[in-house]
Amino acid sequence: MDQAVILSTARTPIGKAYRGTFNDTDAPTLASFSIKASIEKAGLDPSEIEDVILGAAVQQGSQGYNIGRLSAVSSGLPIQVPGMSVDRQCASGLMAIAIGAKQIACNEMDVVVAGGVESISLVQNEFSNKYKSQDKLLMKNKPDIYMSMIDTAEVVAKRYNISRDKQDEYALQSQKRTANAQNKGFFNEEIIPVKTLKLLKNVENNQTSHEEVEITKDECNRPSTDIEGLRNLKPVMGEKSFITAGNASQLSDGSSSSVLMSMKLAEKRNLNPIGICHGVAVAGCEPDEMGIGPVYAIPKLLKQNNLKMDDIGLWELNEAFAVQVIYCRDKLGIPNENLNVNGGSISIGHPYGMSGARLVGHALMEGKRRKVKYAVVTMCIGGGQGAAGLFEVL
Repeated sequence: MDQAVILSTARTPIGKAYRGTFNDTDAPTLASFSIKASIEKAGLDPSEIEDVILGAAVQQGSQGYNIGRLSAVSSGLPIQVPGMSVDRQCASGLMAIAIGAKQIACNEMDVVVAGGVESISLVQNEFSNKYKSQDKLLMKNKPDIYMSMIDTAEVVAKRYNISRDKQDEYALQSQKRTANAQNKGFFNEEIIPVKTLKLLKNVENNQTSHEEVEITKDECNRPSTDIEGLRNLKPVMGEKSFITAGNASQLSDGSSSSVLMSMKLAEKRNLNPIGICHGVAVAGCEPDEMGIGPVYAIPKLLKQNNLKMDDIGLWELNEAFAVQVIYCRDKLGIPNENLNVNGGSISIGHPYGMSGARLVGHALMEGKRRKVKYAVVTMCIGGGQGAAGLFEVL
């Protein structure tokens, strides 16, 4: 059996949803920015791509009608290059990479582009299709399956006694780490500058217009954040609740793509991959505490690869909410100094379908900087699941 190596990775900067740079950029176009860049960085002819596999969590509107295929065409790839879409909610981008790696490992393909995209601005708004979105039988037998993410975070906080202070302290750490990483240029190698049209709205007369803008770095982080400011934020769900705009991930837009290739072909061409995909493990958990999904997925991943916790030099655990990162970290014994070392979705932003793919690319870049061998990318998943992927840094 062959192995899949990652030749290159590229991502857009992450824009704030609704009021950020990508607030009117169609999803296929948004995805095309990172797809084209990843292929160019890999130094391949676009005709060599055998499939484009893209993850997206909200597959309607701008992200409907097979976002993988639409993005392949939008990227200017030959019309013979197919595309497919993946939905495992917040793990969609990671699963797209996993599926591409399996296609290669099974000797069915040699070169694949895989990643994720999410335009929250265009798909999570007043035009969203909610018609019959909840199954009656499920609502009768397992209504928690449809519980909102913020409600599940409140459950984790109360069920496992994780205080508001601890959550705010973690959120501050995320902001500070991201600010430090930006200042030191740690994201520069993965981010590509993008020009697009931003939608402007005049609040006085309700008229709209567009302006061409260029985005070169992530928009969401707030370097001036301090603990007092975080503690003064009101909980979203009411006075006796825990989750605030400061200790939860930020709604945002972006895309990330990687080029995967057969290890045998890469060796034959004397190419220099940046990583190896050693597989992904997934697990289910109670939907009302979906945030703890990684505590079930990570042990499965380590077992199937004959590794221990101490063998992992870098951990990227998606920061859906501070509370679930804290629980997973402490339950599994992940060293804080090796976890989300440059911040995460609380400070950087969380375009659902993109995040898993972004975390893979960043783990490989940061892992090389730190000279670690193995990195794990993991996240909780809406509906009560966890996913974890193992990557070897080259």
